[in-house]
Amino acid sequence: MQYEIKQLDKFKFIEEGNGEPLVLLHGLFGALSNFRDLIEYFRHYYKVVVPMLPLYELDLLHTTVGGLEKFVHRFIEQRDYRNLHLLGNSLGGHVALVHVLKHPERIKSITLTGSSGLFENGMGGTYPKRGDYEYIKKQTELTFYDPKTATKDLVDEVYEIVNNRLKALKIISLAKSAIRNNLGEELNQIKQPTLLIWGNNDTITPPFVGKEFQRMIPGSELHLIEHCGHAPMMEVPAEFNRILHKFLTKLNEPAAVA
Repeated sequence: MQYEIKQLDKFKFIEEGNGEPLVLLHGLFGALSNFRDLIEYFRHYYKVVVPMLPLYELDLLHTTVGGLEKFVHRFIEQRDYRNLHLLGNSLGGHVALVHVLKHPERIKSITLTGSSGLFENGMGGTYPKRGDYEYIKKQTELTFYDPKTATKDLVDEVYEIVNNRLKALKIISLAKSAIRNNLGEELNQIKQPTLLIWGNNDTITPPFVGKEFQRMIPGSELHLIEHCGHAPMMEVPAEFNRILHKFLTKLNEPAAVA
């Protein structure tokens, strides 16, 4: 399904459905396609919003986790979203965490999947020689439990990014910023209900990272999914959507009378 990409000032985004906003933040090599199944399912229950994060548009100085958070904050303010559910994968999860720590007032819940912010294995400290397609293919496949999830279109997209010198520099800048911006000492300040959905075969943010988030974020709940890597919403969308829908539905149920 194709979705209309809207533009308002410098913000590009999609917005599908009605109800409380469910804002999705993609990761370092992320795109709309990462959330296809999630959008299609939840647009019947929520206003699903995916802002296009300016991974390659910011100047190098502001190509950081903090720079992306400021962009997300301005976007949420401009659209005047309230009682929103914020979901982030990988770097998007890290940006979501920084945002809720700085601006918790509009956030009703947080969902993290394969989030950075505590520990992550990147694609290495430096990128390989340009033109090394097989290397990029193997590295992209490592994102998933099932290598076939890394379609040729996805590998081609990553290959194009890595072979563009400026884009590659910005990816490295963001990866280094994510490593520097460790949130371990701040996570206990989060008050919002928090859902953690982790692939049990994630090699980039391994399962112990999800367990650490659960330990540090008060009242958070963790779901580990077998035979699943770094992007559960892509690899096991039906299971991912089931867990997320149950969590969100529970938030809107009236509290049980003692």
